[in-house]
Amino acid sequence: MKRTLLFSLLLALCMPVFLSAQTGVVTGYITDAFTNQPIGFANVIIPGTGFGTISEDDGSYRIEGVPPGLYDVRASFVGYTEKTAYEIAVTNSKPAVVDFKLEEFSSELEEVVVTASPFKKTAESPVSLRTIGVAEIQRNPGGNRDISKVVQSLPGVTTVSSFRNDLIIRGGAPNENRFYLDDVEVPNINHFATQGASGGPVGLINVSFIREVDFYSGAFPANRGNALSSVFQFQQRDGRDDRMGGTFMVGASDVGFSLEGPIGDRVTYLVSARRSYLQFLFQALELPFLPTYNDAQFKIKFKINPKHELYLMGLGAIDQFELNLDANDTPAQQFLLNNLPVSPQWNYTNGLVYKYYQDNGYWTFVLSRNMLNNESKKYAGNDESSEDNLLLDYKSQEIENKLRIERTVRQGANKWLYGGGYEFVKYNNRTFNRIFTPAGPQTIDYQSDLDFHKYYAFAQFSRNFFQDRLVLSLGVRADGNSYSDDMNNPLDQLSPRFSLSYALTERLSANFNVGRYFQLPPYTVMGYQEGGVYVNRENNLKFIRTDHLVFGLEYNTNTSTRFTVEGYYKKYNNYPFLIRDSLTLANLGGDFGVIGNEPVVSRSKGQTYGVEFLVQQRLYKGFYGIAAYTLGWSAFEDKEMKYVPSSWDARHILNLTFGKKFKGDWEAGVNWRFQTGLPYTPFSESSSLVSSWDVNNRALPDYDQLNTLRTGFANTLDVRIDKKWYFDKWSMNIYIDVENVLATAVATPALILDRPKDQNGTPIGDGVIINPDAPYNEQRYLLKEVDTSTGTPIPSLGIMIEI
Repeated sequence: MKRTLLFSLLLALCMPVFLSAQTGVVTGYITDAFTNQPIGFANVIIPGTGFGTISEDDGSYRIEGVPPGLYDVRASFVGYTEKTAYEIAVTNSKPAVVDFKLEEFSSELEEVVVTASPFKKTAESPVSLRTIGVAEIQRNPGGNRDISKVVQSLPGVTTVSSFRNDLIIRGGAPNENRFYLDDVEVPNINHFATQGASGGPVGLINVSFIREVDFYSGAFPANRGNALSSVFQFQQRDGRDDRMGGTFMVGASDVGFSLEGPIGDRVTYLVSARRSYLQFLFQALELPFLPTYNDAQFKIKFKINPKHELYLMGLGAIDQFELNLDANDTPAQQFLLNNLPVSPQWNYTNGLVYKYYQDNGYWTFVLSRNMLNNESKKYAGNDESSEDNLLLDYKSQEIENKLRIERTVRQGANKWLYGGGYEFVKYNNRTFNRIFTPAGPQTIDYQSDLDFHKYYAFAQFSRNFFQDRLVLSLGVRADGNSYSDDMNNPLDQLSPRFSLSYALTERLSANFNVGRYFQLPPYTVMGYQEGGVYVNRENNLKFIRTDHLVFGLEYNTNTSTRFTVEGYYKKYNNYPFLIRDSLTLANLGGDFGVIGNEPVVSRSKGQTYGVEFLVQQRLYKGFYGIAAYTLGWSAFEDKEMKYVPSSWDARHILNLTFGKKFKGDWEAGVNWRFQTGLPYTPFSESSSLVSSWDVNNRALPDYDQLNTLRTGFANTLDVRIDKKWYFDKWSMNIYIDVENVLATAVATPALILDRPKDQNGTPIGDGVIINPDAPYNEQRYLLKEVDTSTGTPIPSLGIMIEI
């Protein structure tokens, strides 16, 4: 590490010798957003620079001689709403491709150019929508180019732990989020995913392929279903069409490359691959687990003609997880070795999207397939010499084949969106698991082979009034499936929604949304069996329902600054209640493993509510930043059907992100986050029973005291410094990123066996039984409490070379 840092410093000192004056190119096409017809003679400028041009008859434009750096690019044409692309990276290694899809102004003002807000807002989602650009993702301190960490800077997002990417949005559970990559639904965007939820420790999407991300924390459009807390829409850029190019990147935990370029005149491609080397680092640090992750991503786009375009995308991951049995000296190491299973996992998503443009709108056809293969195996004492030691042997697969058809139409001030979809689902599960429950030791042993059909339809109508000062949108969606009689009628899952936005002044607007949303329970719940019977089908399992109410004010300045305040209320019904553990599924999902693999009843209710404040400054005169504060409550019913704080009830969340670009292509940023403690459940007295510990290897929660304790507050600071160099045909970026500069550790108590020690202080033998003469089912181990939290600063050094 010291040698690498020394090399980087020498490189920074010597680099000016090799530099010469370099310039870049900004190019792209300007088309109508609904017909895809080219817009000729449109104005394209780079504000504040004097650079600009006019588009050709075919909508193309090209601006040359632009010095490398970050710029805003603005396009305008008479009768259309002006549009700006923010913080576009211009380099000499490849053209910056910025395509604009302009929308006609709805009122009859053909000689007017309408100035748009610098922050995205749609008729369907005037509240709870944040758009994140690729530059914001790449430079976020502590984010490590991972979108799941970057959104933690925004209001309403709760952090469970510093080493996981669980998304807790406005007090909802981690399984309530949905992700779309270029219109194709991707079930999970993390490595080592928690099955039945959406989190994991490392993101798998290549940020270099992303143009922007739309993050909805409410006000979901009708064509985005099966979500209760958030929807993410990732928009990928197209591959370059002038020549082949590539990027090579080495980070603190992985190495990767990407290639892009043209195939003929009308086809472009993007492809990337990455592999981690964490296992070597963790072994050197004597950590008890050795993870390895691999991922690949691609996009191929075929521009047939202005009315037809087709693209194919793919995303996949292979994750390996082994135990380091030599790291067994400290209580924290022993705890992890006793509990972590060996868990290989792989997944993929492939999608084909076809768009057909007509005179007043376009059709979108999406055909996709995704699959998850998840395995876990655990032996008592990690002794694999005998199958009698087997505690857990789990393997399951989730397979979805999907077809979605959408039609988008614009007629004057009216906009229609309607369509429907079909999915065929297969879920396979083989489970052998020895556990200890309040009723005593139990062995779960079953195989499941479930398949069923899903179907849905949606429509949304939007209209502008009073020269676009008032915007209304009304939508409806209906979902059903063949899993059971309780779910097969789409009218039982009818989900209306309504949005309103009114411009009080040129810069101040009032926004509102109310809606009902449905989501299927996890497949782990739907496919659970006992005695060859799908128990939860017999228990009348239902869709989970939530009702949202959001109101907000938004003020935009002429320096690209936004001030917003939003109040929200979410009411939950029919959340699965776990019969064996006596708590709602909404409290689980923030850890590794599988959730929901047990009998449930659809009975639990919940509610979350709060207020969010946001001040966001886009890059302006070298400065950018975000200040976000959330005051929120989250509560779900316990087994007595009384509301208690949920596992995600953070109450106070404050986040400050600030950055500055300096001369010489230096950039520095800091991210400070403060969050009050999260609730957790104390340990049960039955934890020390020999019959319990021998199968669970950990303490059992006492759900009679559900979430009656709280962790300490989290107070973290991340710092990042970037330096860029631009050469004749390539560029390089070196960065240093330090997470948790303050070495903050949030106490996470755990119980382990209090084993005897040898003369060197090393634990030996098995646990100490404090009452060996008692009957077996009454014998207890001697346990002790340990703190498994870590508060170590994590420095990262990365190099990215773009050709």
